[in-house]
Amino acid sequence: MSQLNSSSSEMDLDRPNIEEYLPPDSIKESNEKLRLRDLLDVSPALTEAAGAIIDDSFTRCFKSNPPERWNWNIYLFPLWCFGVVIRYGILFPLRVMVLIIGWIIFLSSFFSVQFLLKGHDKWKKKIERYLVELMCSFFVASWTGVVKYHGPRPSMRPKQVFVANHTSMIDFIILEQMTPFAVIMQKHPGWVGLLQSTVLESVGCIWFNRSEAKDREIVARKLREHVQGVDNNPVLIFPEGTCVNNHYTVMFKKGAFELGCTVCPIAIKYNKIFVDAFWNSRKQSFTKHLLRLMTSWAVVCDVWYLEPQNQRPGETSIEFAERVREIISVRAGLKMVPWDGYLKYSRPGPKHTERKQQIFAESVLKRLEEK
Repeated sequence: MSQLNSSSSEMDLDRPNIEEYLPPDSIKESNEKLRLRDLLDVSPALTEAAGAIIDDSFTRCFKSNPPERWNWNIYLFPLWCFGVVIRYGILFPLRVMVLIIGWIIFLSSFFSVQFLLKGHDKWKKKIERYLVELMCSFFVASWTGVVKYHGPRPSMRPKQVFVANHTSMIDFIILEQMTPFAVIMQKHPGWVGLLQSTVLESVGCIWFNRSEAKDREIVARKLREHVQGVDNNPVLIFPEGTCVNNHYTVMFKKGAFELGCTVCPIAIKYNKIFVDAFWNSRKQSFTKHLLRLMTSWAVVCDVWYLEPQNQRPGETSIEFAERVREIISVRAGLKMVPWDGYLKYSRPGPKHTERKQQIFAESVLKRLEEK
């Protein structure tokens, strides 16, 4: 309970000081006859600040915060140059070699199993699961990944689904090296899409195209069928629907919470001391993202497998999703914001922004009444 209060206090610190936007005379006036619309008309600065704060609270969820530059210090610059030589001249070639060796082992074994074990589906599926875990381990090794897992390892049971906060596609790789999850993921182009259609489908992964409305119905049907299977791999869903910068969590989609299944939360927190693991897919390809990780010192993160949750009597799927989001956010030290992650791909419209301005005005009114 103290953790929840701590999280609330952090959110309060992140809110703006509203009194700075109000004229002194307006604060002294009685609030009894103050209407919601009048509140935004008290000061032009308040109206402008409302829009700016709303926009900022959304965009900052998808911004990478680079570390402060220290290498221009005359004493530390030679040390920084030495670090560049180590990372690019020694570590990077070794990591590329590790990845190449991993691909050779994986592809030769995977296609051999595909050819030799036709008709032996049980053994074939079991070996394919192990090979996918092995390949993910090679990926993590190519970043010098230091991953600490907390809690019991997920087990294969029907009618359960795992949900996690989402920072990068490497979230899936880090989780997959421990457990062969069947992930629900956006279909990607290029070599990633080729792997999705040829390799990852062997562990039961389900792909969708965000721009295709029909895909949602197909995915929902496949998901319901998958969670009923006894021998199917556990389902992993990133309910935010997009990558967030590991400082915040945006609203969870309710799809994973209306299946009538046990929901198992997973919290992922990256340590930015060596590299920021956030992938901004609008600014860089996944290949460039991997190269940045491979030329860093290390990828350090913690993964918590949290207590399974069930929907409470009278609780809606949206309320259930928000409760699980709070559990993940508190454990990983992330701030909850009331935004739909899909707005990352289409900016908020006037009606949506106006609604958020009304919410902002209500918070102002509440604080004035508390004075």
